[in-house]
Amino acid sequence: MTDLSEQLGVSPATIRRDLVKLEEDGLLTRVHGGARAEEGDQPFADVAEVRVAEKDVIAAHAAGLIKDGQSVLLDIGTTAYRLARQLHGRRLTVITSNLVVYEELADDEGIELVLLGGMVRREYRSLVGFLTEDNLRQLHADWLFLGTSGVRPGGQVMDTTVVEVPVKRAMIKASDRIVLLADAAKFPGTGMAKVCGPEDLDVVVTNAPVNAATRASLEEAGVDVVVAGKVQA
Repeated sequence: MTDLSEQLGVSPATIRRDLVKLEEDGLLTRVHGGARAEEGDQPFADVAEVRVAEKDVIAAHAAGLIKDGQSVLLDIGTTAYRLARQLHGRRLTVITSNLVVYEELADDEGIELVLLGGMVRREYRSLVGFLTEDNLRQLHADWLFLGTSGVRPGGQVMDTTVVEVPVKRAMIKASDRIVLLADAAKFPGTGMAKVCGPEDLDVVVTNAPVNAATRASLEEAGVDVVVAGKVQA
């Protein structure tokens, strides 16, 4: 950071403020002594075993929201996959564009499983495109469990990959209740593309207290913020 300060002719405090703002905008991630540029989604296999315990706590709470006989939309991503693992033995309809969720539930005969069509993103194990969006316009779900790359202090839900955003928005329109699954690393997380605002959410399930500014924005929009694994006040 000192080198950057000298090169630009500004104070280290100015550099720090600018890095904070760029991180909030999803353009970089701050690291010790500086920052690294945001590179987009990591392949599914690279993040599948990251923060598993935290994701499982979130998934367990999310699974408890669902009643047998209901329809559930599961987004892409590893937290949705951890939630799918909690649904075995339930009598549900599960709709997804997440190929790993499909593989997890394919042999569970109690679950009516709907795999959305679309173009395959092999590294990210998802389906995207106009076919996916068109499928969603024909469907309805009681619940959507939405993933995210980051949540801004204003409550905006972000994603690092623009191609996934229209599918996520179509999922929101197809669902009665929207639950955002976001571990502590997603506040503020990353992402350059806005998926939705806090007004589109019903519940946020996380594993740690959310910073005051973000929590205030979410609660002002009527969102129930749940710290899974802790007794709620």
